[in-house]
Amino acid sequence: MIEVENLIGGEYSTAAESFDDICPSDGSIIASIPRTMMVDDAVKAAENAQPGWGALSLEQRADWLDKIADALESQHRQLAELEALDTGKPLEVAMEVDISRSIENFRFFAEFSRNMPEEVFEMEDATNTVLRKPVGVVGLISPWNLPLYLLTWKVAPALLMGNTIIAKPSEITPLTAHRLGQILCEIGFPAGVVNIVHGYGPEIGQSLVEHPAVKAISFTGGTATGRLVARTAAPMFKKLSLELGGKNSSIILDDADLGLAVPGVVRAGFLNSGQICLCGSRILVHSSIYDEFLESFLAAVSELKIGPVISENHMAKVLSFIDLAVAEGGDIVAGGLRSEDDGFHIEATVITGLSHDSRTATEEIFGPVVTIHRFDSDAEAVEMANCTDYGLAGSVWSKNRGEELAKQIESGMVWVNTWLHRDLRVPFGGIKDSGVGREGGMWSLGFFSEAINICVKHNDLQARV
Repeated sequence: MIEVENLIGGEYSTAAESFDDICPSDGSIIASIPRTMMVDDAVKAAENAQPGWGALSLEQRADWLDKIADALESQHRQLAELEALDTGKPLEVAMEVDISRSIENFRFFAEFSRNMPEEVFEMEDATNTVLRKPVGVVGLISPWNLPLYLLTWKVAPALLMGNTIIAKPSEITPLTAHRLGQILCEIGFPAGVVNIVHGYGPEIGQSLVEHPAVKAISFTGGTATGRLVARTAAPMFKKLSLELGGKNSSIILDDADLGLAVPGVVRAGFLNSGQICLCGSRILVHSSIYDEFLESFLAAVSELKIGPVISENHMAKVLSFIDLAVAEGGDIVAGGLRSEDDGFHIEATVITGLSHDSRTATEEIFGPVVTIHRFDSDAEAVEMANCTDYGLAGSVWSKNRGEELAKQIESGMVWVNTWLHRDLRVPFGGIKDSGVGREGGMWSLGFFSEAINICVKHNDLQARV
C-alpha cells in the first residue's frame, strides 16, 4: 500500500482526507491519495523559488534536465513497474513507451536548448534582440493515460525556460508523479521549483486554474474539462495550452500496401487499449479493398492481448458506446464484451455497418473500440474524415497519394504510412474541439516564456559598419 503525498517547497505533506487508488488490472486498492483542496501553499513555495531558478543560465537549467534524465534512467524498470501497476498497461509497454519517452523528454529539451540560434534581427540602423523570460509560476495538469510521459513533456520545457511549477497529475494514476517528486528530492533539486499536488480535478485542479498568481496553464485531457479550464483562465489572461480529445481517422486508399497498413492500423486503434488521444478509432477503407482489408484486420485483432481500461466508470462508458453502436445499426464483428479477466478488461471490439456520421463513429470513446467504413473516392474519404468536431490527428495509407490527401485533412497532425512516429521538434496539438495552441520544440519554449524584444538604435551608422 503506497501513501501518495504532496510535494510542496521540498517537503512532503498529506491532506485531512484521502481516497483510494484502484489498480485497473484486478480492482485492488494500491495507494491512498490526499484529497487536497487548495494550492495556496504550493503557489507560495513556487513564488519564493522562482527568482533563484530564473536567475540560472539556460545552460545551467539544461544541465539540471540532464541530471533528472539520468536519475529517471537509473530507475527505469522501477518506474515502469509503478506505471504498469497504476494504469494496467503491460510492463513492456510502460518500459518501452512511457518511461523511455519520459527520459527522452528531459534529454531532448536540454540538447535542443544548446543548439538554439540567437534570435537577432538586424535593421539598417538598429539591432533587435529577442530575450525569453520566464512566465513565472505555471500550472501543469496531466492526464491518466500516459501519466509520466505527458507530465514530463510539460515539466521539461517549463523548467528550461526558468518557470516554477505546480503539477496536478490525474487522481486516477498518481504513482509515477509521486515518485518523480521523490527522485527530485533525492538528487538535490532546488526546493519549491517543482511542486506536486494531488486530488480531484474539480477541487484542486480548479483551485490551480483560478489562482491569480499562476500565470500559465498547460492542460492535457478531455474536451469537456478543457472548456471549463478555458472558461476560468481566459478572462484572467493566463497563457493557455489545451491538448484535448480526438476522433481520428485511419484512411486506407486503394493503392495502400496492406502488409504495412493492417498492422499499422491495428496498432493505431488498440495501443494502450485505445486510450491515447491520437488513436485511430475511425477506419476508412476504399471499397475496392474493403473485404481484403477487413479479413486481414480481423485476423490481426484476434491475436491481440490488450490491457484493461483505466477504471470501472470508464469501462461502463466504453460498454455503453458498444450498446449504442448496436442500437444505431452496427454489426459487432469482433469483441464487444467485457472479458472474463479480473479488473476492467474489454475485448478488442470492431464494428461495421455504421454511418460515418453516427454518434459511435464521431464521439470520442477512448477505449478498445474501432469502427470501419467504406468510401469510393479520395474526396469522399476526406469528407468523412473531416465530419467530426475533432481535429487532432490521423493517418493515410497509400503508395502514391498519401501526402496529397493528408494536406486536406482538418487535423493538427497526419501521418502517412505510419502512426505515432514523433519528432519532438515539430508542433503537437489539434484544431477544432481538439485544442488550442501547440507544444513541442520551439512551440513549447515559446509557450513557457515571454518573448521580449530589445531594439538598439545605432546613431552612428558609419562607426557601426
